[in-house]
Amino acid sequence: MADVRLSTLIAPPFYPVHEDVRRSGHAEYWLKGGRGSGKSSFVSLEIPFGMMQEPETNAIIYRKVADTMRDSVYAQMVWAIEKLGVAEYWQNRLSPMELVYKPTGQRILFRGADDPQKSKGIKLQKGYFRYLWFEELTEFASMQDVATIKASVIRGGEAFTFYTYNPPMSALNWVNDEALKQPSGRLTHHSSYLQVPPAWLGQEFLRTAETMRDSNERAYRHMYLGEVTGTGGQVFDNLKLRAIQPEEWQGLHTYSGLDFGFASDPDTFVRCAFDRKRRRLFVVSELAQTGLLAEALAKLVSPRCGNDIITCDSAEPRSIAALRAYGLRVIGARKGPDSVEHGMKWLQGLSEIIIDPAACPFATKELSAYEYDRDKAGNILPRYPDKDNHAIDAIRYAMESVSAMKTAIVPR
Repeated sequence: MADVRLSTLIAPPFYPVHEDVRRSGHAEYWLKGGRGSGKSSFVSLEIPFGMMQEPETNAIIYRKVADTMRDSVYAQMVWAIEKLGVAEYWQNRLSPMELVYKPTGQRILFRGADDPQKSKGIKLQKGYFRYLWFEELTEFASMQDVATIKASVIRGGEAFTFYTYNPPMSALNWVNDEALKQPSGRLTHHSSYLQVPPAWLGQEFLRTAETMRDSNERAYRHMYLGEVTGTGGQVFDNLKLRAIQPEEWQGLHTYSGLDFGFASDPDTFVRCAFDRKRRRLFVVSELAQTGLLAEALAKLVSPRCGNDIITCDSAEPRSIAALRAYGLRVIGARKGPDSVEHGMKWLQGLSEIIIDPAACPFATKELSAYEYDRDKAGNILPRYPDKDNHAIDAIRYAMESVSAMKTAIVPR
């Protein structure tokens, strides 16, 4: 390999990702971000760099439609090999589309996923697929299609799967929903052009980004920062999804709420911590589970609520009495005219609602996907839908004693 330092080729935010791959830290890498964030460049460098050190390994790269590959991922891989200074050791083929490492015969294959079942017929003459890359993940119809391909090509040996994409605008999109999950073996990484050396992007790119920032902030945040900005109908513009450190909320007053369910709807418990000075609400713990009898529910909630009084849905006094019998400090919410709208507007008026997706995936999904009702023409209606809002109701109940205080309502 030519004397080229990889650190001079990949953007700084990807240094820790490279180190994680090097030590086999994870099996999946979800790399999301806006335009110019360096995610595709990173993966295109990582694959041949790793292959040339591991003679039994191969790679396969997918996009949804095969016709888009020559001018996108194929060209990206050729660029990476040239940047690594090893182009003379690689053979470029277009029919079939592949790159071959001459010293060992290792191959980088390119396939369209028009029919995920076709991946079952892929054969290698030597070694195994160590690297699998799904570029422009949002083009794929579902995680099931991706899983079908993955199960067909990864067989034997340690393997890494890279997913690169610009997050869709709507939180309801399957990619955004899947990205909120944190299964063992997955690393999720977000980057933007602001973390990339400006010289790599060029003045024209930067000028175009800045023009959009000044003229259409929502479009800029989505396109260039890679944020899930919503379709314009999202209820919680103040939602922040990130890891929460214990010291951020320790010492703050905590509040717990419980929305009852049973069969199709889950019993949903949340614990919140409120920073009155900064008007920030932390959602720090949750429980969402169906089919729980009162004793089982009490046993699961008890270690999560600390010494909090738990405010519950007052429509079920029998359930409240049962939980009291099992030792929980529970009270019914003080429902009244416009109580839902008042509580929702109070939540919307906070500076931030902060949720850790790893600790509270159910609340994360509900609040990030919650949008205003729409009419048949798709126009936004000024009302809150009464569905998929169990964690939201539990948060309203938890914070009722605070939101009911007139001094707590601050116009935005």
